[in-house]
Amino acid sequence: MKTKLRHSAVGFLAAFAVVSLLPVAAHAGMKLELDGDSPTNVGTALKMAVILTGLTLAPAMILTTTSFVRIAVVLSFLRNALGTQNMPPNQVLMGLAFFLTVAIMAPIGHELYDSGLGPFLEGKMPAAEAITKGTKPLKHFMIKQTRKTDLALFYDINHVARPKGPDDVGMHLLVPAFVISELRTSFEMGFVLYLPFLLIDLVVASTLMALGMVMVPPAMLSLPIKIMLFVLADGWNVIVASLVRSFL
Repeated sequence: MKTKLRHSAVGFLAAFAVVSLLPVAAHAGMKLELDGDSPTNVGTALKMAVILTGLTLAPAMILTTTSFVRIAVVLSFLRNALGTQNMPPNQVLMGLAFFLTVAIMAPIGHELYDSGLGPFLEGKMPAAEAITKGTKPLKHFMIKQTRKTDLALFYDINHVARPKGPDDVGMHLLVPAFVISELRTSFEMGFVLYLPFLLIDLVVASTLMALGMVMVPPAMLSLPIKIMLFVLADGWNVIVASLVRSFL
């Protein structure tokens, strides 16, 4: 059981970091070996700088290749629509977004570990083959969520021939296309979230105007009403369920 849990954690964190960083190094023609017989004759100090820089950027790479972007943006829209300002706190929302990301990406993390990272760490597979096989599950997930027009945009920007299949899509072009597709989707979901709360604000403001209570801020009355309706509708369950289903 402990081994399975350890593999789950490694499969989600380490696998995403490896498949995000190694293709960049391979695309640049650099082999990150720390011995003195490197075929590229790159100094050990320079290699260490590249590795440390890659580790620094690894969290951003992991977050932008998973479901985190959509979840975080939608939850932020929800808080703004409710008008609760800093409630829930940003740390709570980001923590919820992170663990929802772990839950959604866990099957892909297992595939990454089993097909590429695990055999590579055990010495059963060379790095090049591990990269090729390990990136396939992640690529398929990202391509499924990426609009064709967004992906075509970056191929046109780089003046690169269109890929023949999903396995031929370059990660350096897929990642930005995936991110802007996720932003579009999250903004669409945020707009839908705003509508019922906006309607409540309009009804409260119109009622106050009709009663001649122009000095009473509408937010003072609409906020508790929105919170009450959101809780009665089991809003958190509905929002989380909708987010999870949007990736299926």
